[in-house]
Amino acid sequence: MLIRKANFTGALYNNKKNISNSFFCEMKNTNFQFPQPTMPKVRFILSLCAAVCLLTNCNPVYQASTVTYKGYRVMNMRTDSSVSNFLNPYRESMNSSMNVVIATLENDLDKKQPECTLGNFMADAMYVMAEKKYGIKPDAAFMNFGGIRLPLVKAGQITRGKIYELFPFDNILLLVTLKGTVLQQFLDHISGRGGWPVAGMTMHIKDMKAVNVMIGGQSIDLNKEYIIAIGDYTANGGDDAFMLKGLPQTNNGYLMRDALIDYASMLKNIKVQLENRVSNAE
Repeated sequence: MLIRKANFTGALYNNKKNISNSFFCEMKNTNFQFPQPTMPKVRFILSLCAAVCLLTNCNPVYQASTVTYKGYRVMNMRTDSSVSNFLNPYRESMNSSMNVVIATLENDLDKKQPECTLGNFMADAMYVMAEKKYGIKPDAAFMNFGGIRLPLVKAGQITRGKIYELFPFDNILLLVTLKGTVLQQFLDHISGRGGWPVAGMTMHIKDMKAVNVMIGGQSIDLNKEYIIAIGDYTANGGDDAFMLKGLPQTNNGYLMRDALIDYASMLKNIKVQLENRVSNAE
């Protein structure tokens, strides 16, 4: 290991005005007449200026003019057995919790655009669990594509720890109420980003816009009010979804990661297919 020690040299500055200038500018508008200064008097005046600056709001700052480094090599240290023994119970408890098998995947789940099996699984979890936890069935659900942190989840047993790897964030699953015009803006936005996982709806992407939008089997109504299930990060304007910021939200603190765990635990055996929820127009 190499540690560097930094040395700084520089000068003291007043972040508003030079110290001596500040003093003499303030005196200029008075009737005070300066006598011919001698060197001792100059020293006294400069000392007085510095004292005035420190006692008032001059706010002096130190500005570095040079920076130098010197490296020190540190030998690898032995593991402290007492610390390791102290942490072991917590480590074992964490490993035990993360290794719990919550479901079985019957097929590989991958991350792709405009639609993917991994995205469909996650969007379905938001859609189903939002209704269970809020008592309101959303018209559609969305999963932030960038929030999916694994490119592939292989078929077989899926553990709680794998869900944490897939979605490590403490984002909250919200219900957002919005008009059809704003929903169309949001759909255009995610179309311009290649398409995001959705549930409860289908759409095509043409010229980076959402077309042929169907929600609950019906064409989108720009004058209708919809309720969507979505993460708080996106609902509050994340990923440049500024059109959603400030809209009415329902929030009970239910984590999106918990929605994935609860949904997978409920299904037990998971098989996900592509359904042309989001596709590029011919």
